[in-house]
Amino acid sequence: MKVILDQDKCVASGQCVMAAQDVFDQRDEDGIAVLLDPTPPAALAADVRQAVAVCPALAIHIEE
Repeated sequence: MKVILDQDKCVASGQCVMAAQDVFDQRDEDGIAVLLDPTPPAALAADVRQAVAVCPALAIHIEE
């Protein structure tokens, strides 16, 4: 799994961080999401899929 985050689309809602805190974080200055691990382990796949589902800006995509 490869995670792609489009920071230009991010609206800083923090939903991705709540769903997958080992994969996403937010910048302190503006809250924009930051991708911590673009190729997370399989154990985090469900969390990443949840982050994709709850992102209000549709800024997160997965490539299998």
